[in-house]
Amino acid sequence: MSMQDTGARGLLPRRPRALSLRAADAMLATGLVMAGLLLVLTLVFGLNPPASANTGSLMARFRPPALDGYLFGSDQLGRSMAARMAAGMPWSLGIALVAAVIALTIGTVVGLVAAWVPGWPRRVIRMLIDTVIAFPSLVIAVTVIALLGRGFWPLAVTLGLATWPIAARVVYAEAMSIVKREYVVAAELAGVSGAKILLVHVLPALRPTLLTMFAFTFADMLIAESALSFLGLGVPLSAPSWGNMLSESREYLVTAPWMMLVPAGAIVFAVVALNLIGDGIAAASRRRSGRAS
Repeated sequence: MSMQDTGARGLLPRRPRALSLRAADAMLATGLVMAGLLLVLTLVFGLNPPASANTGSLMARFRPPALDGYLFGSDQLGRSMAARMAAGMPWSLGIALVAAVIALTIGTVVGLVAAWVPGWPRRVIRMLIDTVIAFPSLVIAVTVIALLGRGFWPLAVTLGLATWPIAARVVYAEAMSIVKREYVVAAELAGVSGAKILLVHVLPALRPTLLTMFAFTFADMLIAESALSFLGLGVPLSAPSWGNMLSESREYLVTAPWMMLVPAGAIVFAVVALNLIGDGIAAASRRRSGRAS
């Protein structure tokens, strides 16, 4: 075998790795650009929605997209679909964001405590996590919202409290391996308090995992909020959330299909952006851990 053959064979494994790294960077960059666009639209139009989001003209009912100044068409009341989509961003994205923060905060605290405290507290926490996971989260959310009523905060808090065990289980599994590392054991032997070890040594090591989970949980909460609003159990019916817009479009799928396509496209756009960010962060974390090893 010649040296050229050996060199060529030695270079072959590097090409798929380089391509995968470029693909991971491209996914993360694309997801961040898409999320940035949603953030800008929310700040510019969502927090100060145009008047056409809530008022319309019956003479302008069911205007197709790009006709008479209606970029995404109009609905059954002559309201601009583009304006209503922008006005629904603070509702749909805001509820999903708050729910994801609540779920990750509770899950992180519970998972870290379970990983650090041995004995019966760990067993009790694990049993609690398994018990909550055994119940369907959407069924719990429907029950609680039916009792408490619709609204931004009831829906956001309910979704967060129903989904924290998933984050707790992931944090617990990751933290169990981190607490056994040499620098954590050395800090414990040096007399550093458990709370400081968790905050200074364990929590920073969990950052990539937490960021990845946050992106995926955000996407899941957006879908859950849209599903509950579609069923009439989410935000108030007068709020222009994407789930409410989907619910309103059911009666006009034939005459005005854009009434369904606009909110559905917004949901898909946001979910794809969040999943690209999550996949990109996970790939970057694997690359960093591979270099460290």
